[in-house]
Amino acid sequence: MAQNGANPIITDLRDRIQHLESAVARPKMVLPFGVSEIDERLPGGGLAYGAIHEFAGGGAGSVDGAAAALFVAGVAARTKGKVVWCLARPDLFAPALAQVGLHPDRVIYVEAIREEYVLEAFEEALRFGGLAAVVAELVRLPMVASRRLQLAAEGSGTIGLVIRRWRRQTEAGDFGHPTAATTRWRISVLPSEQLPVPGIGRARWLAELIRVKAGESADFEIGACDAQGRISLFPDAGNGSDQTRRSVHSG
Repeated sequence: MAQNGANPIITDLRDRIQHLESAVARPKMVLPFGVSEIDERLPGGGLAYGAIHEFAGGGAGSVDGAAAALFVAGVAARTKGKVVWCLARPDLFAPALAQVGLHPDRVIYVEAIREEYVLEAFEEALRFGGLAAVVAELVRLPMVASRRLQLAAEGSGTIGLVIRRWRRQTEAGDFGHPTAATTRWRISVLPSEQLPVPGIGRARWLAELIRVKAGESADFEIGACDAQGRISLFPDAGNGSDQTRRSVHSG
């Protein structure tokens, strides 16, 4: 006896197969940082397009996620085109994003009243295609949801950037749970770069590459993103150099 409606399981499987086939047909592209020590740790030499990448703050910044948000904004700034930024908490400071190269005329903000709606908007924007990047601020990222997001990114070729933001410090342990993200990063604030005269030095971060598919984890002490979204790598301690190695990639 024929069924009136399509089987949702079969429909979902067909959708997954279609996304996988389109991902195979599309050449892989990456967004390099322009710092060889970081890019050589990433398959293809950069953050993969058509994939989800996950970021969280470390230490005292695990709740506000400020350093992680600026790091992500710097990544998005080095893409070309419109960026969709999905969020539920209205505390994003747009002038700070502009200081790292992500100017307001490039950003479409999608503010939702519930995190479930943020997740829905994020997936819809990823499936839309034609966007430079899609960013979402999320507390939770279950494995099933992350797989759907990964499939959506693969289907459109768009880079998806997830900022994990918790409401309290005790929730930060959720970052240890596995997801389908291609890379996972933790960005912590370090003491600012010292200047030869008293003043405020350039902000420094500890960028921990916690997980990368087909690669190994690593830690990097970096200078915060400049006005073009570029980062700099601080030299190893004890090598006698006081110069940073600046990214030359600008988008």
